[in-house]
Parts: sequence; C-alpha cells; structure tokens
Amino acid sequence: MAGHIQDRWFKTETDANGKELRVKSDRYGTGMRYRARYVGPDGAEKSKSFPDKQKRLAEKWLSHIEADMSRGEYIDPKASRTTFQQYAERWIAAQTTDLATRSAVEMRLRLHAFPHIGSRPLGSFQPEHIREWTRALENTVAGATYRREIFKNASAVFTAAVDDRVIQRNPCRAASVKAPKPAPGRVKPWTPGRVFAVRSALQERFRAMVDVGGGCGLRQGEVFGLPADEVGFATGWLHVGFQVKLVDGHQIFAPPKGGKVRDVPLPLHVSRALTAHMATFPATDITLPWLRPDGPKVTKRLIFTGHDGGACRRNDFNTHAWKPALVAAGVLPAPRQGERAPASREDGMHALRHFYASVLLDAGENIRALSQYLGHGDPGFTLRTYTHLMPSSESRTRLAVDDMYEAASRTDDGPETAQVA
Repeated sequence: MAGHIQDRWFKTETDANGKELRVKSDRYGTGMRYRARYVGPDGAEKSKSFPDKQKRLAEKWLSHIEADMSRGEYIDPKASRTTFQQYAERWIAAQTTDLATRSAVEMRLRLHAFPHIGSRPLGSFQPEHIREWTRALENTVAGATYRREIFKNASAVFTAAVDDRVIQRNPCRAASVKAPKPAPGRVKPWTPGRVFAVRSALQERFRAMVDVGGGCGLRQGEVFGLPADEVGFATGWLHVGFQVKLVDGHQIFAPPKGGKVRDVPLPLHVSRALTAHMATFPATDITLPWLRPDGPKVTKRLIFTGHDGGACRRNDFNTHAWKPALVAAGVLPAPRQGERAPASREDGMHALRHFYASVLLDAGENIRALSQYLGHGDPGFTLRTYTHLMPSSESRTRLAVDDMYEAASRTDDGPETAQVA
C-alpha cells in the first residue's frame, strides 16, 4: 500500500492501565470520514478524502496510486488541476524558439484556444472537449491552414503536459479526434505574363523586388533585408543571410526562416535589374535590433527601403504597394469606392517563389538543388509541394520507348521483324 487510510471520526487513546481504546473524535458524524494519505515521488505527502461507508473505495484508490508509481505513470492530482491556460503560458515562456515564433504561437492560443478551453483543468480533458473545440474553430477561423496551426500548437501543450507527468495522455491524439485538414489544392504558379504585368504595375522603387523574388526565390522578408554587399555582381551569386521581421509590431533583423543561410545563383537579368534600381534608389544604411526588439543594434546597407527611407514594413507594403499592383495588373478585381482589395493569400508576394520553382523545374533542375536555393530544410517538403510541376513521368516513358523503337528501326532487325516466342 502506498500509504494508509485515516478514519477521522475515531481516534485512539490510552487509558490509565495503558490499554489503547478507540473513541469518537470531535469530528464524528460530520464531514468526510476517510482520508487516504501517501507520500508522492517528490517526498511530499498527498491525500484525498472519502465519505462514510467508502473505505473500500479509498483503499482501491490508494492501490491505483501505488501501481502508477511502480509503473512510472504516477500523476500528481494537484498538478492535473492546473488549467490549460496556466500551463500553456508557462510552456510558451520556456520555449527556446525565436521570439517571432513564440509571439505567433502565443497569439494563436490566446485568441483561439484560451477563450474556449483555457479555464478547463488539464486532468479533466476528454476527447469530446477537443472535438467540440475544433468544431468551434470552423465557425471562427476561416483559413484551414491557420486552423491546423492552432490545433498543432494546442496539441504541443498537451504533449508537454504528458512529458511533465501532469496528464497521462494527449486528448488531441485520441482516435476520435481529427486534426483540421490542410488547405486543399496544389500550388498554381503564375505565368511569366502575370509576373511582368505585376512588376510593371508596381511603383518604380519596388519593381526590382519582383526580379529578386521571381528570379532568385527569396521570401518577402529576405527581399526586404537584402544588403547591397551580399549581392555578388561579379561572382554571379547572391547570399541570403538576413531578413526583416516584425515582432510585436517592432522591426528587427534576423536570419532567414529556419536559420537557412544560403547562396543562390544570380541570373544576369536580375543582376542588371538590381544595378539599375540602385542607380535610381541608392542603398541605405538601416539600423535595427538583432533577433528581438531589445537586441543589439545591427546596421545593414539595404537595397530596398520604403518611401520614408526606412526598412520596408510588410503590412504597409502589402496594403499600399503590392495589392494596388495586383489590381492594376488584373490579378484582383478593383475594389468598390472606400473598400480594400479582397484578400488573396495565394497571390501574395510568396507567389514569386512558386514561380521561381516552376521555372527551375521546367528547365530540368533537380529537387535537391531547388530545395537548397529555396532554403527548405527537407528536400522531401520541396518535392511534396512542387511534384506536380515536374515533367510528367508518363511523358518521359513515352519518349524513352519511342526513342528505342526509332533506334531499333534503323537496324536490319527492327521490331517489325521480331519473332513471336
């Protein structure tokens, strides 16, 4: 037995002859009668109370505690009463990921998990609570991909709680719980005509961004954070080592996504476009914090800046430069008077990376090289994303067989003279 059962309605006294007697205590007939007590793995005493006539239930409970401790599956009942929000906030604070990632995770949980499941104790969660929550997400969050990210973040909190022996299992991984499905559909790259139409529609100081995004595959933040001294005009290589990010509304310098510093080929036409751009809009020294808003100051001579002379801000650029260009190029319909252009995630500046990938694959570039140029950590991800853009295997099969027949027909014993076995 992991502990013992205390009967709080009786106590033991010793009479004048030294004989032990069981007598009623001051608590007799009131409150919980039995108190199951044990010492937990942390050395502290734990207990749980049971009413009259439930001594056997108290003993059974203690037996389970003893079995859980012997199997290494013990869960402190007090810890399991911690709410999801309380535990999640501590979990976020202890993360070692970059500040921007932590801020994004905190925002997703704060806006979409805490209002629904934040006040529930971790030990009380059942799969049905997660099913109800994911159903509520469908009504409040339109984007399928964003819903999936929210679910993954919540599941990570439960997984950490399992590792910390706060709960026994992750309710998000129950067989009856279905994670939100990723957004359907394949990447549909822009045509060259659309790319150059958007480029022409952009304000002059931003046009060369299209060349860097569509001709070198840089992300938006990497374009914003491209220093002049990282462009190898003489070597034909462009070094991607920085980006401009927003963390809690503050601009910072940071490494590329996932820390994937890389070198990509610099095509001649992109080199010429950057040279022409810098002749009209000279590169400017920009000083921003490194990695976090209170980080050390770093100065980079950026190729692209905003109208105010500072580093480009994502929201301002998208709203006042990119979307108007999409409308002017006919990619998006013109908004009504006083309204903004409609949201179109697939037509964001990231579309230039998809265009870059489609051009390289169509030219026969291999997946591993493309993955490296795009800064993907896993070539398999690149393959899964762009496999439908690769030259079809059936076309290669037809060509191979046709070539074989053509070669055979040029010999004396071609396929037409083969004997049936």
